[in-house]
Amino acid sequence: MTTRVACLGDSLTRAQLSVDYLDLLARRRPPGDVRLTRHGVNGDFAHNLLGRLDAVVAEAPDVITVLIGTNDARASLAGYAVERAMQRKRLPERPSADWFRQCLGDVVERLRTRTDATIALLTLPVLGQQLDGAAARASEAYSRVIAEVAAAHRVSCLPLHERQTEELRRAAPPPIPFRHPTPAASIGVLARRALLRGSLDTIARRRGLVLTTDHIHQNSRGAGLVAEVIDAWLPARGA
Repeated sequence: MTTRVACLGDSLTRAQLSVDYLDLLARRRPPGDVRLTRHGVNGDFAHNLLGRLDAVVAEAPDVITVLIGTNDARASLAGYAVERAMQRKRLPERPSADWFRQCLGDVVERLRTRTDATIALLTLPVLGQQLDGAAARASEAYSRVIAEVAAAHRVSCLPLHERQTEELRRAAPPPIPFRHPTPAASIGVLARRALLRGSLDTIARRRGLVLTTDHIHQNSRGAGLVAEVIDAWLPARGA
């Protein structure tokens, strides 16, 4: 029987600027084993995800995975254009860890009460690749919040951040400072993919980045780890 899996998130799930982890996950499963649907919106915060759950509920999925919080974590960093993001995403208040916790908890509760799906929250991909840097520490801190929300609401928590941290420690990458991608840089990535047929992995390699293309969006190695942690959990979803 095919398992219907709804994947919720932001640009990492939409996969315009990231390698598509849904595609990589499908390749790891036997044909017909899963039917994956994508619910990713670029730039979304947990608050935005809370406002678009009706489409997920209407699908009546068997399984729901939630990968959200990267933009919430980024908003805590110096140099992030918070006011611009608040206007663009129509946020009613300034992003904070406490508000993220509240919104994510509301997401889980709404999904639990309106669906019969088995739910898993993923901890965040590592921001940047300097594990002692402010960006990586922010993604770690917000990942702890995600784990706490999962425990409080008795849903699964998938250790993506921990898995990516292990991968970076093994790779011992060059200490390239974290930078927030600009809109122009993102458009440039899309243009190189569409017009020059440049792959995201080529972009990452030229920049010396191990898991990402721009410290945030995933290359094949980073997206592969997202697929890996979901794939490892799926057989145990009924436990």
